[in-house]
Amino acid sequence: MSSLFRKKPLETLSAQSKSKSLARTLSAFDLTLLGIGCVIGTGIFVITGTVAATGAGPALIISFILAGLACALAAFCYAEFSSSIPISGSVYSYSYVTLGELLAFLIGWDLMLEYVIALSAVATGWSSYFQSLLAGFNLHIPAALTGAPGSTAGAVFNLPAAVIILLITAIVSRGVKESTRFNNVIVLMKIAIILLFIIVGIGYVKPDNWSPFMPFGMKGVILSAATVFFAYLGFDAVSNASEEVKNPQKNMPVGIISALAVCTVLYIAVSLVLTGMMPYAKLNVGDPVSFALKFVGQDAVAGIISVGAIIGITTVMLALLYAQVRLTFAMSRDGLLPGLFAKVHPSFKTPFRNTWLTGIVAAGIAGFINLGTLAHLVNMGTLAAFTVISVAVIVLRKKHPEIKASFRVPFVPVVPIISAGICLWFMYSLPGVTWLSFVIWIAVGTLVYFLYSRKHSLLNK
Repeated sequence: MSSLFRKKPLETLSAQSKSKSLARTLSAFDLTLLGIGCVIGTGIFVITGTVAATGAGPALIISFILAGLACALAAFCYAEFSSSIPISGSVYSYSYVTLGELLAFLIGWDLMLEYVIALSAVATGWSSYFQSLLAGFNLHIPAALTGAPGSTAGAVFNLPAAVIILLITAIVSRGVKESTRFNNVIVLMKIAIILLFIIVGIGYVKPDNWSPFMPFGMKGVILSAATVFFAYLGFDAVSNASEEVKNPQKNMPVGIISALAVCTVLYIAVSLVLTGMMPYAKLNVGDPVSFALKFVGQDAVAGIISVGAIIGITTVMLALLYAQVRLTFAMSRDGLLPGLFAKVHPSFKTPFRNTWLTGIVAAGIAGFINLGTLAHLVNMGTLAAFTVISVAVIVLRKKHPEIKASFRVPFVPVVPIISAGICLWFMYSLPGVTWLSFVIWIAVGTLVYFLYSRKHSLLNK
């Protein structure tokens, strides 16, 4: 029984973080844009309208503030771990050294599903925007290739979603520096497009549209906060880059906290302008930002925003795929997953086979499966990860006071306890079917651990 709680020695973790199997090429600026690239995407371009119309109304701004607050507390915990233990694997690796092998495997297993489902769901949203753009030029993809079976009449396979995932896979597999160069250019374009919406839209804001401000009550605001929480998954993606960062002790905290600050400000500003431009009840559409501009007669700007959404959502997929591959790389290196996932390409210095295997699986899911309720697991997985890291930082301080970090969470254990409490509160507000799906996935993970991972763990040696 004690083997279930065996912990990875700090010496082993330190040796792995100093290895040169992965190339250290990322700066604090690269990390900041990687985080923004993952956080700013479907949350602004797709989810804001649905959540405003059905969950929070104009009080959506409060939902984003609550979600941002919870993320800020969790981000502090991420920053301390990543600056003291700069290793791939994020919460999985941090849990392994503080909470034990079984919990570390299960949170890694949780994140594996979270990243793949999020990647496939985002690709599906990208496909919808792309097909809408083609329709504007009177170009149409055959109905059989427009969506997963059951999504639309006659649909058999979502070709655009599968193709964009495979293209992103090709970029990520070639090298982290190549991926970040592509990401940085696209993210800067995305920020410019969001600022364009804010500047144009603010002139059409009517305060009357903010009344009633909280039509669904505080319960709707909390549920909406839990719903939009998945958008902040980017912070976990940033921490997965620890092993490929130049001077991680300094750059990791800067990248994580800077990305959080920029993203929270943009989410609040867009929510405020969006709900002020038109009645919230009319925002239940797949492209709320461009729809609001069309509503006020700014068709040309709406077209630019639609193109920007396609570009912006692309960087979300890049960050999600990158994080998923680094997570399974770390778990494989520890023996908890087959060794295939930890093999590094001799030229590209990336987990090349792992990247392509992940990309092909995600493309298949996006192409053939109508995600539906599974997408809610992304919220549950994010909240679970943030809860675990909040607890882990308390254990780290108590069990390993000798570890030096360039950033330290203030007021431990108070801040981590508040962080975990808020995350658990959000988890409690999620639908029962989400909890059932989560429990089933964790049960499957427990079976995998006892049948394979426990036996093959390097700690056995």
